[in-house]
Amino acid sequence: MRCYYDLFSGDRPAAVALGFFDGVHKGHRSVIELAVDQRHNGLLPVCLTFSESPKSVISGKDIPVIMTAGDKVRALESIGVAKAVFADFRKLMNLSAEQFVRDVLIGTLNAKKLFCGFNYRFGKNAEGNTELLRKLCAKYHIELVVLPPSEDDGEVVSSTLIKRLISEGSVRRANRLLCGEFGFSSPVEHGKRLGRTLGTPTINQPLIKGLVVPKFGVYCARVTLAGGDSYCGVTNVGIKPTVGGSVPLCETWMPEYRGGEIYGQTADVRLLDFIRPERKFEGIDELKAEIIRNGGTALSIYAKLK
Repeated sequence: MRCYYDLFSGDRPAAVALGFFDGVHKGHRSVIELAVDQRHNGLLPVCLTFSESPKSVISGKDIPVIMTAGDKVRALESIGVAKAVFADFRKLMNLSAEQFVRDVLIGTLNAKKLFCGFNYRFGKNAEGNTELLRKLCAKYHIELVVLPPSEDDGEVVSSTLIKRLISEGSVRRANRLLCGEFGFSSPVEHGKRLGRTLGTPTINQPLIKGLVVPKFGVYCARVTLAGGDSYCGVTNVGIKPTVGGSVPLCETWMPEYRGGEIYGQTADVRLLDFIRPERKFEGIDELKAEIIRNGGTALSIYAKLK
């Protein structure tokens, strides 16, 4: 998949999936997969998204996202998108709805067929909805497919729902809706070396700025190290009150890891299930005993999910 951070001039007729696609959840995937299927009709599968959340740009507020830019690229590529455009929303936000369709989608990307969700908005001040998009597509003789909402347990699957689930600690359900695993990759930092007393080192990582923050507590996690090997992890997200922490971070203990030091390496941590809320213990010995108990729980969960 080729990535573009500005519009490209399409030399081939394209099937374009439209949306910010935060999380690339099951509803998003339905839209994108239909565009990808148009490869059989001779159309190039293209995804037009944005490098920043349009809601953040418009509101001037930092609105957390579900996945990092790198994870989004990998998700789109795994579905089969040929070209992904991560456009600068600021350059397009003042175009009228018709200018966006005529000049960007048709005139620049060479769109012959469009795919979007039921709640897609576009154009200056979000003036365009799917009804207007349908009229404009008819005017310019291109096809449009609008997908109805996906539902789960009576709720519409949306990025907002998934963010709520993650903030509540319901990561197992969130992962099901994401068709993947929520988490991130970041370098391993030095911590208080508590893991050494447990027999294996712990992985200390700062939380990713701009990513939705999970409920503080202990999780079963999947940890993938730089060499590609994966391990069960007991991950604490929070401030570690027992050892005097104050800045939220992610600390992971891998019960079955027997390798060497991994400081400075990048580790990928994916949360699989919530085990317990974060709490303060009377001392280090009580904390260590609880971590070991949590390790047994995590290993049991990991064996079922891997």
